[in-house]
Amino acid sequence: MLVEVKVPVLAESVAEATLMNWHKKIGDAVNRGDSLIDIETDKVTLEVAAPNNGTLTEILKQSGEQVYSDEVIARIETEMSEAKTVDASTPVRIESRPEQQNLPDIAPPVQSRESKLSPAVRNLLQQYQLDAADIPASSADGRLTKEDVLKHIEKTGAIPKVAVAPAPKPEQPKKVAPVPTPAPAPKPVPAAPVAKSPVQIPKSGDRPQERVPMTRLRKRVAERLLMAQHENAILTTFNEVNMQPVIDLRNRYKEEFEKIHGVKLGLMSFFTKAVVEALKKFPVVNASVDGEDIIYHGYFDIGIAVSSPRGLVVPIVRDADTMSFAVIETKIREYGEKARDSKLTIEELTGGTFTITNGGVFGSLLSTPILNPPQSAILGMHKMQERPVAEKGQVIIRPMMYLALSYDHRIIDGREAVQFLVSIKEQIEDPTRLLLQV
Repeated sequence: MLVEVKVPVLAESVAEATLMNWHKKIGDAVNRGDSLIDIETDKVTLEVAAPNNGTLTEILKQSGEQVYSDEVIARIETEMSEAKTVDASTPVRIESRPEQQNLPDIAPPVQSRESKLSPAVRNLLQQYQLDAADIPASSADGRLTKEDVLKHIEKTGAIPKVAVAPAPKPEQPKKVAPVPTPAPAPKPVPAAPVAKSPVQIPKSGDRPQERVPMTRLRKRVAERLLMAQHENAILTTFNEVNMQPVIDLRNRYKEEFEKIHGVKLGLMSFFTKAVVEALKKFPVVNASVDGEDIIYHGYFDIGIAVSSPRGLVVPIVRDADTMSFAVIETKIREYGEKARDSKLTIEELTGGTFTITNGGVFGSLLSTPILNPPQSAILGMHKMQERPVAEKGQVIIRPMMYLALSYDHRIIDGREAVQFLVSIKEQIEDPTRLLLQV
């Protein structure tokens, strides 16, 4: 029985997807749950698994093609169907009755070798244009198995019918009749020597280049960044924060914290809690624009920008105001692992009222982050660096970090943006404020 392999149901905001590389090829045996191919959407990479055990007999959509929700991309011949075919084609052994033992032996009806072939074997023979008679069978009844065909293909180096056409052979140079050598001309008067240029002209092929199409995620990121710059009045304000109090607190409790909660105490949980408290004081920074209306959100879904092999993604820590430091750190670690393995779901990347991005992990000292629409503000963290600062009339070396807040000036005034950033600075420099929520 043929079973269809379909594209998973995509989210309403995702119209189409792109097929990546197939993990299986036609003729391969698959088990239920085996990964057949990955599908790249605007936000995440989805895995398409085999719905049944069997043999992959058809691939309807090739790598790189655009597909839509619930579209059929392949078909699998199930093992049940193959088993029935084999049973029907296997010669039936008839036990002789006692009264028939003295009768002369009668040869069983001769069956052609082709009638014993399973669908998987037939497909391989057709794909590689092979003759079943040329392949030795290993089974006792002479039936040709899939393993026999695969061994023959590996031994002979056969190529499938759909193989890429070989490159055209270079044309042989035409033979040209030899030209008679003219009589030597008189030697010219030698001219003044000309200085050779030190610039060497590169030969053909010394400057290779490769054209690679953008991934769907990269194209979507580019679209959103351009849209953010065109549709928002983005302005950025800066401040710096002394990280010494947070570092001292971490060093004091990090071992006990990890022992109790099973996760390391990082900086991101401090900034997430500080952002939530600042958003409570300035609700407009947590708002978004919808046409000519301003939507004020009564919840705090904080997006944490995470780098993945495919690009930057922003999973959402929902209801961050109700979470402890340990829960926030656990959630961020979980999202980081999922991003590296391309396991984030669309639901985990959808929504969000404010975003935090940390360019400092890559060494960035200062930057102006771009908004993540439809959000109206984003906080940029940067590299922590020891610098001389003035404290109580003395110059002291402190671990300092620049903070940047980019915001939509259409609804957020400069006064609110500056005070919001100052609120974060005050809480980081005095972490007890986070406990007291002041």
